[in-house]
Amino acid sequence: MAVGASSVTVPPDPGRGPGSAHEEEGGEARGSRTAAWTTGLALLPLGLLAAAAWLGRYVRPSADEWCFLPVVRDEGISGLVGRFYFTDNGRVGNGLLVGLYAKFPVAGHQWYGLVSGALVLGLLWALTAALLRRAGQRVPRGVPLLVAAMITAVFLFATPNTYKTFYWPAASVSHTLAPVLACAAAIPLLRSRGRRGRIAALVVVVLAGVFMGTLSEEASVVALVVLCGVVLFAGRLFTERARAFARGWCLAGMAGVAAGTLLLVTSPGSRNRRERFGAETTSMLAPESLIASLRGYVRILETVLTTWQYAGAVAAGVLLGLLASRRPGPRGRRVLLPCRPLLLTGLGAAAFLVSGYLCTVITYPVFGPRVVTAARTWNDYLLLYVLLLVAAGAFLGRALRLRGAATGAVTGLAAALCAVTVLGLAAPLYELGHDMRVRAQKWDRQDRWLRERAAEGARVLPYTPVSVSGMLEPFSANGTRIWPAQCVADYYRLDRVTRGTRLP
Repeated sequence: MAVGASSVTVPPDPGRGPGSAHEEEGGEARGSRTAAWTTGLALLPLGLLAAAAWLGRYVRPSADEWCFLPVVRDEGISGLVGRFYFTDNGRVGNGLLVGLYAKFPVAGHQWYGLVSGALVLGLLWALTAALLRRAGQRVPRGVPLLVAAMITAVFLFATPNTYKTFYWPAASVSHTLAPVLACAAAIPLLRSRGRRGRIAALVVVVLAGVFMGTLSEEASVVALVVLCGVVLFAGRLFTERARAFARGWCLAGMAGVAAGTLLLVTSPGSRNRRERFGAETTSMLAPESLIASLRGYVRILETVLTTWQYAGAVAAGVLLGLLASRRPGPRGRRVLLPCRPLLLTGLGAAAFLVSGYLCTVITYPVFGPRVVTAARTWNDYLLLYVLLLVAAGAFLGRALRLRGAATGAVTGLAAALCAVTVLGLAAPLYELGHDMRVRAQKWDRQDRWLRERAAEGARVLPYTPVSVSGMLEPFSANGTRIWPAQCVADYYRLDRVTRGTRLP
């Protein structure tokens, strides 16, 4: 999104010299009008996010959370972190975030969408503003919020399964929040001033890297690919005065990720997980696994590249490119070399394609052919895809502005596409909200019945699976899939649950 370019020169009115008070007043008026309509346009994706957060009140525990909740209830957050490290998967960072919402059973699930959505939006907003400022760009007030809101809306709701991306906390902390937190680690770097600021940026990126390594293997892969690319091409991106520190910051982040990943893969929980899925005997680097992963990745790309709602990210970028102008100031303080759209877009595309394939490679031993339908695992690199689309759109808008094209028509078209995208995302969200509401009513009715019977002394009770958006429940697949039945029994303090055929 570094759209470095000089601003468009506005011709003075007849009889007015350059720099006259009349021209300055006209520029201020245009800036105020632009800030007003961009802020108004931002209300559309913000409204979509608000509606999605409101629907979060219909979220109820399912799948893995049946197993997390009894552990946190009986042993606290530290107990869940310990279970992750020693038994489940080794992801101690993941266990910490899961424990934070599981500490408040059903309420934690209901509030998760609001909290995580606000966090994603806030971090992307701060990142957009910091990146524009560091790139020496000035934009009307409201543009950074519009861009961040469109990125957030497209990232969260353009996926094949919004429930597992946004509403399922167990998946969200691993594959939705993780890449956003990785991006947020760059904010201290972008805002750093002086020696203390640079030291703080180094400390933050190391700690963030360690945490990321214990939170999400896929997000760690994406971070390593991006950081490695910056190290290799720093000479084409940064000025000489900033090049050495940029490389050092990236290497510090890579070291942090490596340390966190080492902590994860050497844990007893990670070994148990590999044995459970047969990954200890199947090498992800075997030729047949690499070829199968490539086939799966191609099918994933077919889905992603044909999802038209991602065009909203391009439209937001076009608006950014059209409305940005160079911030006045000495060029000697710049840290980025003059904008090279083709180079930057090519590097971004390469990073997306490489990191996406590597993420598919490391998940294939666990999911097998189902990696094509496990859309939640795509999000670790789909955020990079959305950011790439915004950057490409910004370069396009910049080119049109510099060529003196009819930017008014292009601005209107881009704004309309943003609005259409939001509407296109709202329809499936409404349908999902209906399904969630129906499931919540059934879940609550069965929950009350199970609690009442357990309080009366029952030790074995029937449980009828109540699912939404393909979420796993006990006795699903016509009763052939038992998991997580024992976790449900533990949640209600029963000895076991049996398969129920109808709700109480």
